Amino acid sequence: MLRKTVTDSFGLAIYGLKEGHLSDTLLHRSKRMILDTLGVGLLGTTSSVFSKVVQYSKLYNAHNTSSVWGNTAHTLSPQYAAFANGVAIHSMDFDDTWHPATHPSGAVLPALLALVETFPKKSRPSGLDLLLAFNVGIEVQGRLMRFSKEASNIPKRFHPPAVVGTMGSAAATAKLLGLDSTRSREALAIAASYAGAPMANAATSTKPLHIGNAARQGMEASFLAVLGLEGNQQILDLDYGFGAYYSDYSPSVLPHLSNYKWVLEDQNVAVKRFPAHLGMHFMADAAAGVRAKVLAKYDYLPIDKINKVTLRVPNSRYINRQFPASEHEARHSFQFNACTAFLDGSVSVSSFSQSKIHRTDLLDLLQKTHIENPPENQANFDTMYCEIELEMLDKETFIERCNTFYGHWRRPLSREDLLKKFKSNASAILPMEAVEAIIETVDNLEKVNDCSELISLLQVKESQKQSMNMTSW
Repeated sequence: MLRKTVTDSFGLAIYGLKEGHLSDTLLHRSKRMILDTLGVGLLGTTSSVFSKVVQYSKLYNAHNTSSVWGNTAHTLSPQYAAFANGVAIHSMDFDDTWHPATHPSGAVLPALLALVETFPKKSRPSGLDLLLAFNVGIEVQGRLMRFSKEASNIPKRFHPPAVVGTMGSAAATAKLLGLDSTRSREALAIAASYAGAPMANAATSTKPLHIGNAARQGMEASFLAVLGLEGNQQILDLDYGFGAYYSDYSPSVLPHLSNYKWVLEDQNVAVKRFPAHLGMHFMADAAAGVRAKVLAKYDYLPIDKINKVTLRVPNSRYINRQFPASEHEARHSFQFNACTAFLDGSVSVSSFSQSKIHRTDLLDLLQKTHIENPPENQANFDTMYCEIELEMLDKETFIERCNTFYGHWRRPLSREDLLKKFKSNASAILPMEAVEAIIETVDNLEKVNDCSELISLLQVKESQKQSMNMTSW
């Protein structure tokens, strides 16, 4: 079949990419992404927004059900299991971030794992099937974002996972369902009509719904394509099709499969060390650096001697919040994360509790904190920097800048630190035996015959609950 349009080339790629196209680099990076996403998703099942969406999703009963992570008492229709688990992944803004800017894994993995459970037990997809479909979903997101220079910057209008994430979920689930190139193309066309969510809901408890909806709606698009629903056959070619989401959309056909190069091979993801917007990680590392300089001189933190704190950051209004009132606002506040890292030496999961957000010493330091936006410091995760300057009452200054934080795609987390993060997150829900089993399963995912084995490890059994309760007494 000749590739007449950009949209056709995507349909052909979704159908035509095979296990043999998966390189060692791709398998290594995607397994790290899967492990990290499972960990933040498990931790996210402790969040209030997750509880609310599970309660809502129970309204939609179904004969076929899929698992809600962390608790065997909850099963939902496949679409709403994908929705709930997707919300869990993004509930604390702890999931991976890519360049151009999006959260690629959270829209894809929960849709695939929910879909796996709809297959007959004797024909469940293998771990290699899962890896291929996952990478197809990531690839479609990466390709679409590269059709726009605007997409490279920190977003201003649409939250990217709600746009490209929906398309990635559709592509991944179409691949796992074995749709041909025509049906895969239709799944993308249908998904495009689901896509989009405004940035105004960033820093609120609604933002995690963007990931959950992307996972759910992409799966629904594939189901509808199976049933024969059709969309515009040039949806990815048109400026009033998928191009409506970008002011500078310029699409091109995908490379031929005989010499295909995956985006993830050239562009790694960032893995977060604490649950907050990616820009906060630049800021936290800079603040920890300036703290070290202050301690080197004073041997203590002379908070009362600080006259002014200046943060030099990109101009992005939704992460400029001097006095955040909630955990979600705090995760999107340069000022909060700078002052927290300075006072405590680091930022962690517990930093976003109400008691930490409203403590007196933090509020006093926030009062002294000011933002500057140097014109050369563009809002782009690949080129931006964060700088902090402390001016003391005696006019002495301490300055530190971070251009690349630890966990950024230019400085990836070591395997040791990735596992440390995963174990910390997952063990909040699961016994350590299950946590270790998940690590081993993901490490060897391409050798797993039935990937529902992984799903069974994400749920706490009643006997395990009792054991964990006894351990905590």
